[in-house]
Amino acid sequence: GESNVSEFAKTEQNRVRRLPARGAYDKATIYPIVDQALICYVGLVEEGGQPVIIPTLHARRDDEILLHGATTSRLLKYAATGAPLCITVANIDGLVLARSVFHHSVNYRSAVLFGRGALVENEDEKMAALAAFTEKLIPGRWDDARGPNAVELKATSVVAVTIESASAKVRTGPPKDDDEDYALDVWAGVVPIQQHFGGPEADPLLNDHVALPDYLHALSHP
Repeated sequence: GESNVSEFAKTEQNRVRRLPARGAYDKATIYPIVDQALICYVGLVEEGGQPVIIPTLHARRDDEILLHGATTSRLLKYAATGAPLCITVANIDGLVLARSVFHHSVNYRSAVLFGRGALVENEDEKMAALAAFTEKLIPGRWDDARGPNAVELKATSVVAVTIESASAKVRTGPPKDDDEDYALDVWAGVVPIQQHFGGPEADPLLNDHVALPDYLHALSHP
């Protein structure tokens, strides 16, 4: 389960250096940012020192980030070795338009996580992890769709990355202009950006009698 420590210690590894006032180290800020993001970016360093950043789906279970993919996946093989990983997510909430181009910005909530992974080998734990992925994206789907069979389960790797250190960085609110620029007749403010799901589009091969499930209707009509 999730440890009862509510905040990550501030260290040289996770300290927010640029605009530190926007930084946060508490799980109550960091974990909702991680949970809302549809994908994460996993940073690793290959043999020879080549850095690689791979976008992938993720789910969080307490103090772990779950990653999954084909057993042949380069990312999963690397993550399973226990080598250090850096995982990032970002949610963009608005375009911030200032009176000067220099002070334009975005409102965002981002998180940087550090940790090490381990292969999930127990079949029940693996199934629970795959259910967590499915339910994170589409609540209600796991119990409706056919679950993985033995062959599919064997072809899939799941890695649990223990979050050892993390920080968030958040910007909210209107633009901040230079004092003399507030007199300029230039529109300034915020253009909000929202993530939403459109109406489901049925597969042309869908059986005629299959109706749209309530959980999918709820997803596109929050």
